[in-house]
Amino acid sequence: MIKDFCWENKKIKYFTLSVYFFLLMCVFKALKNINVTLEMDLSNILAIAGKPGLFKLVSQTKTGAVVESLLDGKRTPAFKNDKISSLSEICMFTTNEDYPLSEVFRNIYNKENKGEVSIDFKKVSTRELYAYFSEVLPDMDEERVYPSDVKKALSWYNLLLSKDLVDGEQDKVRKEMESDEAQTEEKE
Repeated sequence: MIKDFCWENKKIKYFTLSVYFFLLMCVFKALKNINVTLEMDLSNILAIAGKPGLFKLVSQTKTGAVVESLLDGKRTPAFKNDKISSLSEICMFTTNEDYPLSEVFRNIYNKENKGEVSIDFKKVSTRELYAYFSEVLPDMDEERVYPSDVKKALSWYNLLLSKDLVDGEQDKVRKEMESDEAQTEEKE
């Protein structure tokens, strides 16, 4: 009788442990599906020297990568000898510290009330361009940030905005939560 009781006690312990393990796995799976990031994901968006516009990384190959243009949607190869930069690696120089391009885009997004850039950056003077950009990035180092860099950043912002790849911090979290809820509803 005592042996049976111990055996039943072990069964209860194993059952309890398996239930805890199952619940823990469910929590981890739920956390994995909720991909809440406070930073814009620009790691798959590429700038290639000598080619206009931005590109989305489609796949990697032995000799480079296959990229899709955000301008016209055409897929082309990008080779290892091309100078390829991920937008997540690009920073703007300031007098204090370097700001990632995602932060700069978020500041423009908030300044422009979720719209395109309000100035015609292709035609304005350098002084007006720096005045506009100093509102977005107050500590900008004007000696190391050239007008061509500012124009390129503003044109990239407009391109990314047209493709719905730029979001403010709160909007990004809200959209990802809604998409995760939609995926969960589809599974059920």
